[in-house]
Amino acid sequence: MPVAEALAAAERTPSQQDLDTVSRQLGRPARDIVEIGARCVCGNPLVATTAPRLSSGIPFPTTYYLTHPVITAAVSRLEAAGEMVTMNERLETDEELQAAQLRAHEHYLAVRDAIGERSGVGPVPEIDGVSAGAMPARVKCLHVMVGHSLAAGPGVNALGDEALAKITQWWTADVCACAGAWDTEAPVPEQDRSRHVRTQAGDPEAKRRERAAKRAAREAAEAEAGSATDTQTEA
Repeated sequence: MPVAEALAAAERTPSQQDLDTVSRQLGRPARDIVEIGARCVCGNPLVATTAPRLSSGIPFPTTYYLTHPVITAAVSRLEAAGEMVTMNERLETDEELQAAQLRAHEHYLAVRDAIGERSGVGPVPEIDGVSAGAMPARVKCLHVMVGHSLAAGPGVNALGDEALAKITQWWTADVCACAGAWDTEAPVPEQDRSRHVRTQAGDPEAKRRERAAKRAAREAAEAEAGSATDTQTEA
């Protein structure tokens, strides 16, 4: 089952074993996964396809989420080496690359809409027109690009394809790298401590009020400190 080609519908359907594997790969519960975007040659998940709105109500633009620890670590090495800086510099002047990224962006939006429809989530206006990874103008996350490339197949996300070509010393599509990559005997994680949930869960209006209150308190404290300094200077 080559991961370089988009999976057929039957192959995308996640089993409970898939969900348990993803949970162990990520170290947190698999969250609103509606499909498996790409699989290892052995059948294990490489990419999780997530609904555009989580069951908690949180909008989630990152449709394709890279889950395999070996690939995730390899892409992190590229990011640490400055690969995104180079790509962003090229995007400023390379019109052909700009056009390719625009096509990738539009494809991402189209497949997310289709996934939203298939999963019953429907439209998510909060993220309308927003893909992921800062496409098409910038590259903010190579993991997004690689996840998209693996799920969509070659020729859809040019920069994702480039990143895949640059991690072959650590991972290639035709060799299984699952052995020892995660603890297959560990209990399936049950508590989600991910940053996205911590920062986005709850009523949006309540969070806005909370942020405004904190900002007002901080400004009042700064003003009070400035007044005290002025008083000391006058004295």
